[in-house]
Amino acid sequence: MATVSPSAAAADVPAGERGATRIADRVVAKIAARAAREALRAVSLGAPTDAHATVTVARREVHPPFGEARLRIAVELGYPAPIGAQCGEVRRQVTERVTELAGMTVAEVAVRVERLNSPLLTARGRERVR
Repeated sequence: MATVSPSAAAADVPAGERGATRIADRVVAKIAARAAREALRAVSLGAPTDAHATVTVARREVHPPFGEARLRIAVELGYPAPIGAQCGEVRRQVTERVTELAGMTVAEVAVRVERLNSPLLTARGRERVR
């Protein structure tokens, strides 16, 4: 039985026919959610936070090498806080990390504030501000 080294086998197949690397949407979502949590923790200046992010990924394969992502992120924020600054930091961090780790072009990051958590209302017996 003859053995073929991987480099010799790859040389026999033209570059366009060898296949391609595709980053799964759930991987992109995990990267974006983690980046959003990192951004929210950084903005809270070390204060304990229940940083939470839910991400939806829409993809287009028009931009090589790994495509273009449009991300929708839902976050829970502490209140009172600078909501606009927090959302801006989430957008910046998510764009940077997805580009860096997944190699994708990030066309859009839409941040939706899903819930505001107030420690004042929690102390009075209510769970959340809606």
